[in-house]
Amino acid sequence: MTFMRSTGGRDRLRQAAAGLAALLLLGGVAACTTQSSGADSAAPVRVLGPSSEFHGTWLQQPLPEPDVTLTDTSGKPFNLQKGTAGRLTLVYFGYTHCPDVCPTTMADLASALRDMATPDRDKISVVFITTDPDRDTPEVIKSWLASFDTSFVGLTGGYPAIQSAAKSLGIALEQPKSKTGDYEVTHGAEVIAFDGSHQGRLIFSSGTSSADYAADLHKLLGRVSLADSAPAGDAEGAAS
Repeated sequence: MTFMRSTGGRDRLRQAAAGLAALLLLGGVAACTTQSSGADSAAPVRVLGPSSEFHGTWLQQPLPEPDVTLTDTSGKPFNLQKGTAGRLTLVYFGYTHCPDVCPTTMADLASALRDMATPDRDKISVVFITTDPDRDTPEVIKSWLASFDTSFVGLTGGYPAIQSAAKSLGIALEQPKSKTGDYEVTHGAEVIAFDGSHQGRLIFSSGTSSADYAADLHKLLGRVSLADSAPAGDAEGAAS
């Protein structure tokens, strides 16, 4: 199934991220709802205030990219750090049966990359990590991601490893379960941007527009070397 990009009303969905408030999607058969992160999620990360020049939220203390090995869509082991070294990498946790937020996020990321100049686009990777590994096989993920961008990396694996990786980033996940006939998947909805040295620099909340993604990624590529995580001219970021 091909998901068409829709931008109507997106500005109403955009949230001012003054901190890391993990959005949880309760994915039943019809729709997703959101709530605050639970007690089992990691502690909120420190962020800069509203004076940040980015649409996303700049992290005062960078989040280390998880050193986790999962399985890619070809069935081969994929180490997140080794597989994304030297690139600006966007990581998102979601699932292919999600009826709204997950496909919308992937569509907006694909649209943002299409709108960027080729030199910028070629330095960026998008990694989708399933939160529903029982149903999201490598083949299922590959087919689903092809609806958006065939360059997107899709990963699956054991649920404990996936949950641990998400928790290290402050993203709450809960084991998928069946409830009153519906299949419930709970996961945070943020996109995290990592620089080339595996430092998480920006967090994008659910509802970020493709234009805002493109603008922030272009700016981030210009300010952060893919070999050096400290952005020029940002003393607070460089000192973290």
